[in-house]
Amino acid sequence: MSDAEADTASARRRGLLYGRRKGPKLSAHQLSLRETLLPSLRFDGALPDGMLWLEIGFGAGEHLVWQAQRNPDVSLIGAEPYEGGTAKLLAKLVEQPLPNIRIHEGDARDVLARVPDGRLGRVFLLFPDPWPKTRHHKRRFVQMEMLDELARAMAPGAEFRFASDDAGYLAWTLERLMAHRAFEWTAERARDWTARTPDWPQTRYEAKALHGPPVFLRFVRTARL
Repeated sequence: MSDAEADTASARRRGLLYGRRKGPKLSAHQLSLRETLLPSLRFDGALPDGMLWLEIGFGAGEHLVWQAQRNPDVSLIGAEPYEGGTAKLLAKLVEQPLPNIRIHEGDARDVLARVPDGRLGRVFLLFPDPWPKTRHHKRRFVQMEMLDELARAMAPGAEFRFASDDAGYLAWTLERLMAHRAFEWTAERARDWTARTPDWPQTRYEAKALHGPPVFLRFVRTARL
Protein backbone atom coordinates (compact mmCIF):
# COMPACT_ATOMS: atom_id res chain seq x y z
CA MET A 1 0.00 0.00 0.00
CA SER A 2 1.33 3.45 -0.95
CA ASP A 3 1.65 6.33 1.53
CA ALA A 4 -1.32 8.07 -0.08
CA GLU A 5 -3.47 4.93 0.14
CA ALA A 6 -2.42 4.42 3.75
CA ASP A 7 -3.37 8.00 4.60
CA THR A 8 -6.77 7.58 2.96
CA ALA A 9 -7.41 4.29 4.75
CA SER A 10 -6.40 5.90 8.04
CA ALA A 11 -8.81 8.78 7.44
CA ARG A 12 -11.65 6.41 6.66
CA ARG A 13 -11.00 4.48 9.88
CA ARG A 14 -11.21 7.74 11.81
CA GLY A 15 -14.50 8.57 10.09
CA LEU A 16 -13.09 11.77 8.60
CA LEU A 17 -13.15 11.21 4.86
CA TYR A 18 -16.60 11.86 3.40
CA GLY A 19 -17.82 12.07 -0.16
CA ARG A 20 -16.95 10.08 -3.23
CA ARG A 21 -13.44 9.06 -4.16
CA LYS A 22 -14.16 7.45 -7.51
CA GLY A 23 -16.39 8.67 -10.34
CA PRO A 24 -16.69 7.87 -14.05
CA LYS A 25 -14.07 5.54 -15.47
CA LEU A 26 -10.85 7.35 -16.27
CA SER A 27 -9.64 7.51 -19.86
CA ALA A 28 -6.52 5.68 -21.02
CA HIS A 29 -4.68 9.00 -21.10
CA GLN A 30 -5.73 9.84 -17.54
CA LEU A 31 -4.69 6.41 -16.32
CA SER A 32 -1.34 6.84 -18.03
CA LEU A 33 -0.78 10.18 -16.29
CA ARG A 34 -1.54 8.58 -12.96
CA GLU A 35 1.17 6.02 -13.62
CA THR A 36 3.80 8.31 -15.13
CA LEU A 37 3.28 11.82 -13.71
CA LEU A 38 1.52 11.46 -10.39
CA PRO A 39 4.37 9.61 -8.60
CA SER A 40 6.73 12.53 -9.14
CA LEU A 41 4.16 15.04 -7.84
CA ARG A 42 2.74 13.11 -4.93
CA PHE A 43 3.20 14.70 -1.51
CA ASP A 44 5.41 12.31 0.43
CA GLY A 45 5.49 14.17 3.72
CA ALA A 46 8.68 16.05 2.99
CA LEU A 47 8.18 19.80 3.35
CA PRO A 48 10.27 22.23 1.30
CA ASP A 49 11.92 25.30 2.75
CA GLY A 50 10.28 28.67 2.31
CA MET A 51 6.64 29.69 1.99
CA LEU A 52 4.08 26.88 2.03
CA TRP A 53 0.41 27.10 1.01
CA LEU A 54 -2.32 24.45 1.21
CA GLU A 55 -5.48 24.08 -0.87
CA ILE A 56 -8.10 21.82 0.70
CA GLY A 57 -10.15 20.16 -2.04
CA PHE A 58 -8.71 21.58 -5.27
CA GLY A 59 -11.50 20.30 -7.53
CA ALA A 60 -10.24 20.36 -11.11
CA GLY A 61 -7.10 22.23 -10.04
CA GLU A 62 -7.58 25.51 -11.90
CA HIS A 63 -7.13 27.67 -8.78
CA LEU A 64 -4.11 25.66 -7.63
CA VAL A 65 -2.45 26.01 -11.05
CA TRP A 66 -3.21 29.74 -11.22
CA GLN A 67 -1.61 30.36 -7.84
CA ALA A 68 1.42 28.21 -8.64
CA GLN A 69 2.00 30.03 -11.92
CA ARG A 70 1.96 33.44 -10.29
CA ASN A 71 3.81 32.49 -7.13
CA PRO A 72 6.78 30.40 -8.31
CA ASP A 73 8.65 30.91 -5.03
CA VAL A 74 5.77 29.42 -3.02
CA SER A 75 5.34 25.67 -2.56
CA LEU A 76 1.73 24.56 -2.84
CA ILE A 77 0.17 21.32 -1.64
CA GLY A 78 -3.22 20.42 -3.05
CA ALA A 79 -5.33 17.83 -1.22
CA GLU A 80 -8.19 16.20 -3.12
CA PRO A 81 -9.64 12.70 -2.50
CA TYR A 82 -11.60 12.54 -5.77
CA GLU A 83 -9.65 10.72 -8.50
CA GLY A 84 -11.33 12.67 -11.27
CA GLY A 85 -10.09 15.95 -9.82
CA THR A 86 -6.52 14.68 -9.68
CA ALA A 87 -6.81 13.45 -13.27
CA LYS A 88 -7.89 16.91 -14.45
CA LEU A 89 -5.04 18.57 -12.58
CA LEU A 90 -2.51 16.13 -14.05
CA ALA A 91 -3.77 16.95 -17.55
CA LYS A 92 -3.02 20.62 -16.87
CA LEU A 93 0.41 19.91 -15.43
CA VAL A 94 1.54 17.70 -18.29
CA GLU A 95 0.97 20.66 -20.62
CA GLN A 96 2.59 23.18 -18.27
CA PRO A 97 4.82 21.63 -15.62
CA LEU A 98 4.85 23.48 -12.31
CA PRO A 99 7.55 22.21 -9.96
CA ASN A 100 6.08 24.02 -6.95
CA ILE A 101 2.93 21.84 -6.81
CA ARG A 102 2.59 18.64 -4.81
CA ILE A 103 -0.57 16.52 -4.74
CA HIS A 104 -2.11 14.60 -1.88
CA GLU A 105 -4.87 12.36 -3.22
CA GLY A 106 -6.65 12.04 0.08
CA ASP A 107 -7.80 13.87 3.18
CA ALA A 108 -6.24 17.28 3.87
CA ARG A 109 -6.14 16.38 7.55
CA ASP A 110 -3.35 13.94 6.78
CA VAL A 111 -1.31 16.78 5.29
CA LEU A 112 -1.99 19.05 8.24
CA ALA A 113 -0.84 16.33 10.62
CA ARG A 114 2.60 16.48 8.98
CA VAL A 115 2.91 20.26 8.96
CA PRO A 116 4.96 21.72 11.84
CA ASP A 117 3.60 24.57 13.90
CA GLY A 118 3.45 27.88 12.06
CA ARG A 119 4.56 26.62 8.64
CA LEU A 120 1.55 27.53 6.48
CA GLY A 121 1.36 31.00 4.97
CA ARG A 122 -2.01 30.58 3.29
CA VAL A 123 -4.85 28.03 3.30
CA PHE A 124 -7.64 27.82 0.71
CA LEU A 125 -11.01 26.11 1.19
CA LEU A 126 -13.04 27.03 -1.87
CA PHE A 127 -16.59 25.83 -2.48
CA PRO A 128 -16.45 22.71 -0.32
CA ASP A 129 -19.35 20.31 -0.17
CA PRO A 130 -21.88 22.12 2.09
CA TRP A 131 -23.45 18.90 3.39
CA PRO A 132 -26.80 20.76 3.73
CA LYS A 133 -28.74 18.14 5.70
CA THR A 134 -28.59 18.75 9.44
CA ARG A 135 -27.54 15.20 10.19
CA HIS A 136 -24.54 15.68 7.87
CA HIS A 137 -23.25 18.94 9.37
CA LYS A 138 -20.63 16.97 11.28
CA ARG A 139 -19.11 16.16 7.88
CA ARG A 140 -18.35 19.81 7.10
CA PHE A 141 -14.66 20.53 7.07
CA VAL A 142 -15.05 23.68 9.17
CA GLN A 143 -15.36 22.51 12.76
CA MET A 144 -13.88 24.14 15.86
CA GLU A 145 -11.37 21.35 16.35
CA MET A 146 -10.32 21.68 12.72
CA LEU A 147 -9.82 25.41 13.16
CA ASP A 148 -7.61 24.58 16.14
CA GLU A 149 -5.46 22.44 13.87
CA LEU A 150 -5.33 25.09 11.16
CA ALA A 151 -4.36 27.72 13.71
CA ARG A 152 -1.55 25.49 14.94
CA ALA A 153 -0.18 24.93 11.44
CA MET A 154 -0.55 28.54 10.25
CA ALA A 155 1.96 31.30 10.93
CA PRO A 156 0.82 34.53 12.61
CA GLY A 157 -0.37 36.78 9.80
CA ALA A 158 -1.17 33.82 7.53
CA GLU A 159 -4.44 33.95 5.62
CA PHE A 160 -7.34 31.51 5.49
CA ARG A 161 -9.56 31.93 2.43
CA PHE A 162 -13.02 30.39 2.28
CA ALA A 163 -15.64 30.66 -0.45
CA SER A 164 -19.10 29.18 -0.81
CA ASP A 165 -22.41 29.77 -2.58
CA ASP A 166 -24.34 27.96 0.14
CA ALA A 167 -25.85 30.40 2.67
CA GLY A 168 -26.12 27.76 5.38
CA TYR A 169 -22.47 26.78 5.19
CA LEU A 170 -21.41 30.43 5.07
CA ALA A 171 -23.32 31.19 8.26
CA TRP A 172 -21.87 28.06 9.87
CA THR A 173 -18.32 29.04 8.88
CA LEU A 174 -18.63 32.66 9.97
CA GLU A 175 -20.04 31.66 13.33
CA ARG A 176 -17.08 29.39 14.06
CA LEU A 177 -14.34 31.60 12.68
CA MET A 178 -15.68 34.65 14.51
CA ALA A 179 -15.76 32.64 17.75
CA HIS A 180 -12.19 31.38 17.36
CA ARG A 181 -9.66 33.67 18.99
CA ALA A 182 -6.87 32.72 16.54
CA PHE A 183 -8.68 34.14 13.50
CA GLU A 184 -9.68 37.70 12.60
CA TRP A 185 -11.98 38.66 9.73
CA THR A 186 -10.39 41.19 7.37
CA ALA A 187 -13.67 42.56 5.95
CA GLU A 188 -14.48 46.23 6.46
CA ARG A 189 -17.25 46.71 3.89
CA ALA A 190 -19.71 44.55 1.95
CA ARG A 191 -17.53 44.44 -1.14
CA ASP A 192 -14.86 42.68 0.89
CA TRP A 193 -16.95 39.51 0.95
CA THR A 194 -18.98 39.87 -2.25
CA ALA A 195 -15.99 40.19 -4.60
CA ARG A 196 -12.72 38.35 -5.00
CA THR A 197 -9.38 40.09 -4.59
CA PRO A 198 -7.22 40.40 -7.75
CA ASP A 199 -5.10 37.43 -6.65
CA TRP A 200 -8.16 35.20 -6.31
CA PRO A 201 -9.21 33.72 -9.68
CA GLN A 202 -12.68 32.50 -10.51
CA THR A 203 -13.24 28.76 -10.62
CA ARG A 204 -15.66 26.93 -12.86
CA TYR A 205 -17.72 25.88 -9.87
CA GLU A 206 -18.03 29.48 -8.72
CA ALA A 207 -19.28 30.52 -12.16
CA LYS A 208 -22.14 28.03 -11.90
CA ALA A 209 -23.48 29.68 -8.69
CA LEU A 210 -25.54 26.57 -8.08
CA HIS A 211 -26.91 27.59 -4.67
CA GLY A 212 -26.79 31.37 -4.76
CA PRO A 213 -24.38 34.30 -5.00
CA PRO A 214 -20.88 33.27 -3.93
CA VAL A 215 -19.30 34.87 -0.87
CA PHE A 216 -15.57 35.20 -0.26
CA LEU A 217 -14.12 35.27 3.25
CA ARG A 218 -10.58 36.16 4.24
CA PHE A 219 -9.42 35.57 7.80
CA VAL A 220 -5.97 36.30 9.20
CA ARG A 221 -4.27 34.11 11.76
CA THR A 222 -3.69 36.30 14.78
CA ALA A 223 -0.86 35.91 17.30
CA ARG A 224 -3.37 34.46 19.77
CA LEU A 225 -4.05 30.75 20.16
